[in-house]
Amino acid sequence: MAQVFHPLANALARTTIFGAVFIALGLLATIYAFSTSDYATQAHVVRAQPVEFSHQHHVGGLGLDCRYCHSTVDKQAFAGMPATEVCMSCHSQIWSDSPKLAKVRESFKTGKPLEWTRVTDVPDYVHFDHSIHVTKGIGCAECHGRVDRMQMMSREHSLHMKWCLDCHWTPEKHVRPRSDVFKMALASPTPEESKELVEKYRLKAPTHCSACHY
Repeated sequence: MAQVFHPLANALARTTIFGAVFIALGLLATIYAFSTSDYATQAHVVRAQPVEFSHQHHVGGLGLDCRYCHSTVDKQAFAGMPATEVCMSCHSQIWSDSPKLAKVRESFKTGKPLEWTRVTDVPDYVHFDHSIHVTKGIGCAECHGRVDRMQMMSREHSLHMKWCLDCHWTPEKHVRPRSDVFKMALASPTPEESKELVEKYRLKAPTHCSACHY
């Protein structure tokens, strides 16, 4: 009986199968790379704001404490945004005629709040409480990065669930003394110090679904 398939048919079949597997893996790797890229997560992307507020100047240069503007960060889930009166407490005397602050003066005069663009924002189905993280010794820079070096604010991390879980799985790598939570530049605690802080603050970072989704 004559041979139906060419002698190279087996080799071609194996090559096709392996090729399909490699293509599938390559496609998955490409999708993962895109989903975690700055383009997709908007990390390190500066967003337009009504006023060019420089954290580098106010935090790094002038040394303002985070709580001066974000007054509820250690008390409530939402860190809070400063009322125009907070801005004008300084800028009624400093740079009071600057064109860059025209919208601030207008807001103060009319009583209409400035509409800031949220930079670090989790989806609506995620609950994040600033106060509990501050109370447990998680510093601002852990999530927001070195804002004292940011001329214009941008998101530092992807905010993907994996990024959150990386911290919750190893909280001892991120905890610091409560007195240092609002400081930017700090040396990492030693493993012994971290262990003591975890025990002192009773730090139990939950990883079950209902901790963040409810």
